[in-house]
Amino acid sequence: MLKGHNTFEVIFLAGFIVGSVIRKIYTARCRGVKTAKKYRSALDIILVGTAGVGMAMPLLYLFTPWLDFANYALPAWSGWVGTVVFAGAIFMLWRSHADLSRNWSATLRITGRHSLVTSGVYRYIRHPMYTAHLLWAIAQGLLLSNWLAGWAFLVLSIPLYLIRIPKEEQMMLEHFGEEYRSYMSRTGRLIPRIWK
Repeated sequence: MLKGHNTFEVIFLAGFIVGSVIRKIYTARCRGVKTAKKYRSALDIILVGTAGVGMAMPLLYLFTPWLDFANYALPAWSGWVGTVVFAGAIFMLWRSHADLSRNWSATLRITGRHSLVTSGVYRYIRHPMYTAHLLWAIAQGLLLSNWLAGWAFLVLSIPLYLIRIPKEEQMMLEHFGEEYRSYMSRTGRLIPRIWK
């Protein structure tokens, strides 16, 4: 049972459920897609797992008293800003999955019919799914007044992004060559490029 009656904790839980459903739907849609080449390593598995712990830690906080020792007070404005940021994260998560369609994979891999997606949110950002997760991590800290549950996802996901994004871009360069290099020159990594 969810402890307490904090509005922002309920908002977080609702967003967590919506985000999880989005991921489940697109994971199911991509089942059976043949892999042409895998780029997964033991380090990648560890980093994804560590970030996943940070993403799931709020459930421990929301449903048990185990993390209450790390509670602190947040101003009310923080929760409202967190709500807006979380809504943006959920939108970006959905849109990036929808735009990628069957090209999406939770692991670093090239599928048998992989195509370079440069439309939708990918027209502006090369890694909008990572942007969505970073927004989620920031929102989590703004919505949950607990040092561990609130900020764990942000802290634990940074090493993943610092290591995985360059590997993913190298994978795309190897597969798509000059087409991807040109795409890189006109898009931002995690936020839209303001200057050309």
